[in-house]
Amino acid sequence: MRGVAGEFLTAELAFALGRAVVSATDARSPEVLVVRDTRLSGEMLEAALCAGIAAAGGQALLAGVLPTPAASILVRRFGLGLAAVISASHNPYGDNGIKFFDATGRKLPDEAEAAMEADVQAWRDGAGRSAPQIGRVRPITGALEDYMRELESRFQHSLEGVHVLLDCAHGATYRAAPLLFERLGATVDTIACEPDGVNINAGVGSTHMGPVVERLRAGGHQIGFAFDGDGDRVLAVGADGEILDGDELIAQIAVGLQARGELTGNGVAVTVMTNYGFHQAMNDAGIEVATTDVGDRNVVDELARRGWVLGGEQSGHVVDMRLTPSGDGIAAALMTLQALGGEPLRAGGVMKKLPQVLRNVRVADRDALEGATAVWDAVDAESRSLEGRGRVLVRPSGTEAVIRVMAEAPTQEECEAVVERLAGIVGRELGAG
Repeated sequence: MRGVAGEFLTAELAFALGRAVVSATDARSPEVLVVRDTRLSGEMLEAALCAGIAAAGGQALLAGVLPTPAASILVRRFGLGLAAVISASHNPYGDNGIKFFDATGRKLPDEAEAAMEADVQAWRDGAGRSAPQIGRVRPITGALEDYMRELESRFQHSLEGVHVLLDCAHGATYRAAPLLFERLGATVDTIACEPDGVNINAGVGSTHMGPVVERLRAGGHQIGFAFDGDGDRVLAVGADGEILDGDELIAQIAVGLQARGELTGNGVAVTVMTNYGFHQAMNDAGIEVATTDVGDRNVVDELARRGWVLGGEQSGHVVDMRLTPSGDGIAAALMTLQALGGEPLRAGGVMKKLPQVLRNVRVADRDALEGATAVWDAVDAESRSLEGRGRVLVRPSGTEAVIRVMAEAPTQEECEAVVERLAGIVGRELGAG
């Protein structure tokens, strides 16, 4: 759940969600770990959420500012029933959000979310206000150290001699990332490590790569990493100032794990948005690729189903199931350095990205795409023309009356021509506004 703090995501709604998540469990008095990022509204929502948890008989455990993946890791390490994260990830500071993890460190299943929605609506309607079950709200100490200890035990890889630049987006990684890299032996410089409640993601972080690119091009660093506000994703920059996205990092990590005999199942799971160049690189390396719908939850589900360990998204969510079933930006950065083995990070080193063009076509009804025969005939024709060289993807947005038309091809010009043709047909057939 995410929106403008104080307007959509109010203290009242956070309270109702706290009640609802306790009611959605089988435990009589579940312990719920609560973490947040550095946003100004975080403390208000934390207080309200914890009050709701306690009002339903739960035990709220306040861990303070930590990256989102710390919740997924620590809920299992501490043997707790649930974890809650208050963060709006890469959004501006005025937004905030709440997400929940179950006792296994995975996001709640659909049926639990549906039960919570019904409980929240009943609360808003004045129903279900039975006599309160009195729980507690308690701070816990040492959560940051426990999170870093888990990462250290997983990545026993010396970074001596590595000069790294970290952009922490004035967000949840501002303490953990520099401390951990230094403990592992790296020389660390930082950008955006002074949160003030309103500067999170403001012109920095993984959605604003300019500052870290500029510093890398100025020289003095071998590699740079930029996290988003809640620390569950990362992008990288090589010494030449070239940006590498999640596809390229996953490719680098996969090849490194394979070389060390650690790529369980010899496969990776990615989404439909993953660049065609990734598939070509994995094919060349003899690594199987499973493709899912967009969303890190879908990637995690596929990895769990197959018993694989590595997957992620182009945006920089990288999942290592050996650590936790959630994207972890710091872990992904460490896995990248481990895979490099002291060699420089270069765009095109493991995979060569194909040019990509994406266009959003506004339509009257996005659900009408399924029966649009003329559109699918055109998609088939374009796919055949790109077979072995690229691909096309046409899919509805999950939230807007929009159809997303994407093409990847050997040249930018061919991409644009394919998208132009397909977008025109989508517009004509589905009533673009």
